[in-house]
Amino acid sequence: MENEELQQWIEQVSLDHFGVPFTHEALFNRRLTTTGGRYMLKSHRIEINPHQLEAYGREEVEKIIKHELCHYHLHIRGRGYQHRDPEFKALLQKVGGSRFCQSLPDGKGRKPLPYRYKLVCKSCGTEYLRKRKVDPKRYRCGRCAGKLGIHTI
Repeated sequence: MENEELQQWIEQVSLDHFGVPFTHEALFNRRLTTTGGRYMLKSHRIEINPHQLEAYGREEVEKIIKHELCHYHLHIRGRGYQHRDPEFKALLQKVGGSRFCQSLPDGKGRKPLPYRYKLVCKSCGTEYLRKRKVDPKRYRCGRCAGKLGIHTI
Protein backbone atom coordinates (compact mmCIF):
# COMPACT_ATOMS: atom_id res chain seq x y z
CA MET A 1 0.00 0.00 0.00
CA GLU A 2 1.29 3.45 -0.92
CA ASN A 3 0.84 6.78 0.87
CA GLU A 4 -1.84 7.86 -1.65
CA GLU A 5 -3.95 4.81 -0.83
CA LEU A 6 -3.49 5.44 2.89
CA GLN A 7 -4.57 9.07 2.41
CA GLN A 8 -7.78 7.97 0.67
CA TRP A 9 -8.41 5.28 3.27
CA ILE A 10 -8.10 7.73 6.17
CA GLU A 11 -10.31 10.27 4.41
CA GLN A 12 -12.97 7.58 3.88
CA VAL A 13 -12.81 6.36 7.51
CA SER A 14 -13.13 9.95 8.67
CA LEU A 15 -16.26 10.53 6.60
CA ASP A 16 -17.84 7.16 7.46
CA HIS A 17 -17.24 7.16 11.23
CA PHE A 18 -16.87 10.83 12.18
CA GLY A 19 -18.99 12.53 9.51
CA VAL A 20 -16.27 15.15 9.05
CA PRO A 21 -13.60 15.20 6.31
CA PHE A 22 -9.91 14.70 7.05
CA THR A 23 -8.22 17.56 5.19
CA HIS A 24 -4.56 17.14 6.10
CA GLU A 25 -1.70 14.81 5.14
CA ALA A 26 -1.49 11.12 6.03
CA LEU A 27 1.47 8.87 5.36
CA PHE A 28 3.37 5.76 6.40
CA ASN A 29 6.42 6.14 8.63
CA ARG A 30 8.67 3.06 8.67
CA ARG A 31 10.69 4.51 11.56
CA LEU A 32 7.81 4.05 13.99
CA THR A 33 8.62 0.92 15.97
CA THR A 34 6.78 0.93 19.29
CA THR A 35 3.61 2.72 18.26
CA GLY A 36 0.90 2.02 15.70
CA GLY A 37 0.55 5.64 14.61
CA ARG A 38 0.81 9.21 15.71
CA TYR A 39 -0.95 12.52 15.26
CA MET A 40 1.24 15.61 14.87
CA LEU A 41 -0.29 18.57 16.71
CA LYS A 42 1.31 21.41 14.72
CA SER A 43 0.97 20.05 11.18
CA HIS A 44 -2.17 17.92 11.86
CA ARG A 45 -0.47 15.10 9.97
CA ILE A 46 -1.22 11.46 10.77
CA GLU A 47 1.57 8.88 10.48
CA ILE A 48 0.87 5.15 10.48
CA ASN A 49 3.31 2.33 11.19
CA PRO A 50 3.40 0.09 8.05
CA HIS A 51 4.76 -2.82 10.11
CA GLN A 52 1.34 -3.06 11.79
CA LEU A 53 -0.30 -3.47 8.37
CA GLU A 54 2.15 -6.20 7.38
CA ALA A 55 1.77 -8.05 10.67
CA TYR A 56 -1.96 -7.71 11.47
CA GLY A 57 -3.76 -6.55 8.32
CA ARG A 58 -6.26 -3.86 7.43
CA GLU A 59 -8.73 -4.47 10.27
CA GLU A 60 -6.18 -3.74 13.01
CA VAL A 61 -4.76 -0.73 11.16
CA GLU A 62 -8.26 0.70 10.75
CA LYS A 63 -8.60 0.69 14.54
CA ILE A 64 -5.29 2.58 14.76
CA ILE A 65 -6.55 5.06 12.15
CA LYS A 66 -9.73 5.63 14.18
CA HIS A 67 -7.59 6.25 17.26
CA GLU A 68 -5.49 8.87 15.47
CA LEU A 69 -8.57 10.46 13.93
CA CYS A 70 -10.03 10.86 17.43
CA HIS A 71 -6.94 12.91 18.35
CA TYR A 72 -7.27 14.87 15.09
CA HIS A 73 -10.96 15.77 15.24
CA LEU A 74 -10.95 16.62 18.96
CA HIS A 75 -7.83 18.76 18.62
CA ILE A 76 -9.25 20.64 15.61
CA ARG A 77 -12.43 21.39 17.60
CA GLY A 78 -10.49 22.51 20.68
CA ARG A 79 -11.73 19.60 22.82
CA GLY A 80 -9.84 17.21 25.09
CA TYR A 81 -7.74 15.18 22.64
CA GLN A 82 -5.32 13.52 25.09
CA HIS A 83 -5.57 9.87 26.13
CA ARG A 84 -6.66 10.78 29.67
CA ASP A 85 -9.50 13.09 28.59
CA PRO A 86 -13.07 11.75 28.98
CA GLU A 87 -14.08 13.19 25.59
CA PHE A 88 -11.30 11.24 23.90
CA LYS A 89 -12.22 8.01 25.66
CA ALA A 90 -15.91 8.40 24.80
CA LEU A 91 -15.28 9.16 21.12
CA LEU A 92 -12.79 6.30 20.82
CA GLN A 93 -15.32 3.85 22.22
CA LYS A 94 -18.09 5.27 20.01
CA VAL A 95 -16.15 4.79 16.75
CA GLY A 96 -14.56 1.46 17.74
CA GLY A 97 -10.91 2.49 17.74
CA SER A 98 -8.22 0.65 19.64
CA ARG A 99 -6.80 2.05 22.86
CA PHE A 100 -3.42 0.36 22.31
CA CYS A 101 -1.81 -1.26 19.27
CA GLN A 102 -0.59 -4.83 19.34
CA SER A 103 3.11 -5.55 19.80
CA LEU A 104 4.91 -6.53 16.65
CA PRO A 105 5.68 -10.26 16.55
CA ASP A 106 9.32 -9.98 15.47
CA GLY A 107 10.16 -7.81 18.48
CA LYS A 108 10.91 -4.78 16.35
CA GLY A 109 11.19 -1.73 18.53
CA ARG A 110 11.62 -3.70 21.74
CA LYS A 111 14.21 -2.20 24.05
CA PRO A 112 17.06 -4.39 25.29
CA LEU A 113 17.23 -5.41 28.92
CA PRO A 114 18.44 -2.54 31.08
CA TYR A 115 21.22 -4.61 32.71
CA ARG A 116 23.83 -6.60 30.82
CA TYR A 117 26.25 -7.54 33.59
CA LYS A 118 25.94 -9.11 37.02
CA LEU A 119 28.59 -8.88 39.72
CA VAL A 120 28.34 -11.70 42.26
CA CYS A 121 30.11 -11.80 45.59
CA LYS A 122 32.17 -14.99 45.83
CA SER A 123 31.71 -15.29 49.59
CA CYS A 124 28.12 -14.22 50.41
CA GLY A 125 26.47 -14.43 46.94
CA THR A 126 25.10 -10.87 46.84
CA GLU A 127 24.32 -9.80 43.28
CA TYR A 128 24.87 -6.35 41.78
CA LEU A 129 23.38 -5.52 38.37
CA ARG A 130 25.28 -3.20 36.05
CA LYS A 131 24.58 -1.69 32.64
CA ARG A 132 28.27 -1.26 31.85
CA LYS A 133 31.12 -3.69 32.19
CA VAL A 134 33.35 -2.97 35.20
CA ASP A 135 36.60 -4.45 36.44
CA PRO A 136 35.65 -6.66 39.43
CA LYS A 137 39.20 -6.43 40.84
CA ARG A 138 38.63 -2.74 41.61
CA TYR A 139 35.53 -3.38 43.76
CA ARG A 140 34.51 -5.36 46.83
CA CYS A 141 31.14 -6.54 48.16
CA GLY A 142 29.30 -3.85 50.12
CA ARG A 143 27.92 -6.41 52.56
CA CYS A 144 30.93 -8.57 53.46
CA ALA A 145 33.89 -7.00 51.58
CA GLY A 146 34.37 -10.23 49.62
CA LYS A 147 35.76 -10.51 46.08
CA LEU A 148 33.42 -10.07 43.10
CA GLY A 149 33.05 -12.11 39.94
CA ILE A 150 31.42 -10.80 36.76
CA HIS A 151 28.83 -12.60 34.60
CA THR A 152 27.12 -11.52 31.38
CA ILE A 153 23.34 -11.69 31.49
